Amino acid sequence: MISFESDYNNGTLPEILDTLRKTNDDKTSGYGFDPYTEAAKEKIRKAVGMDSADVYFLVGGTQTNTTVIDSLLLGCEGVVCVETGHIGVHEAGAVEAFGHKVITLPSTDSKLASSTLTRYMETFLADETYTHMVQPGMVYISMPTELGMVYTKDELEEIYATCKKYDLRLFIDGARLGYGLMSEACDYDLPFLARHCDVFYIGGTKVGAMFGEAVVFSGMKAPKHFFTNVKRHGALLAKGRMLGIQFDTLFTDDLYFKVSRHAMTMASGMRDVFSKHGIALAYDSPTNQQFVVLSPALCQSLSQEVAFEVWERKGENEMVCRFVTSWATKREDVEELDRILQRLVG
Repeated sequence: MISFESDYNNGTLPEILDTLRKTNDDKTSGYGFDPYTEAAKEKIRKAVGMDSADVYFLVGGTQTNTTVIDSLLLGCEGVVCVETGHIGVHEAGAVEAFGHKVITLPSTDSKLASSTLTRYMETFLADETYTHMVQPGMVYISMPTELGMVYTKDELEEIYATCKKYDLRLFIDGARLGYGLMSEACDYDLPFLARHCDVFYIGGTKVGAMFGEAVVFSGMKAPKHFFTNVKRHGALLAKGRMLGIQFDTLFTDDLYFKVSRHAMTMASGMRDVFSKHGIALAYDSPTNQQFVVLSPALCQSLSQEVAFEVWERKGENEMVCRFVTSWATKREDVEELDRILQRLVG
């Protein structure tokens, strides 16, 4: 069975496995105090164009989101995101578990518009009783979004300017950042993104690493005791060099961007296959996540030969299904999908 179920259903890049094998007998200090982690930090600083950026490596996306948010907010503060935001939908209330309300706003194509944020803040501050409410202290966005959309250069500039106007921190979830940056819809690079937020993370888990995310404080210094908070949130790896080695490898010879570009090429081919067989897109995603509308019968038949995810059920006759490419997707996988659909639909 071929699989388009997710971008983390394979192990890890062979380059990472090779480096892990070569360094397996090395003995280093733990918790990220090793030469591989230091090398990875320097390569990431170079990639974002900031020699003084604070870089930390955490074990996973949910831990990263909760740790960053909890470290930057006061106890009375909440975090603003759109209603499809990952922290409000698919993280089991992890942010709220640490005492911070997730304040959801309407989206435009799963993106937060600066005008929406402005309206919310103006309405909030106009309420004479706002000091009795949860205070908005941070804005959370995903790049790309949960539905595969890409923020444009202008949109990022406007959101960051609005955040500064209302003294809000801007945090960008980059779980699939490589795929977003390598999309043809993206009109900026990593250094631009780094300069238009306070903190973001570079996703490893979904972009070729075995596990791990790299948090980069680009618009501010890391808050006091951040390392300790990483440990408090269960996000600190004792064998920290496992993270350092992976990101050191990912940011050697532009490997991170090369594998992301490959996924985008595969996604484009898969999109062409769906179009060829008259299968409509549910969302016009320009990244590695493709959402299509299937009938229940076709969904059932296709699921016998292809792994994918049912994203949303729309009534009795339509199902939104997600197909995802990754660094590990092969051209043969896309060709096999074409042949299967030809048989089922043709």
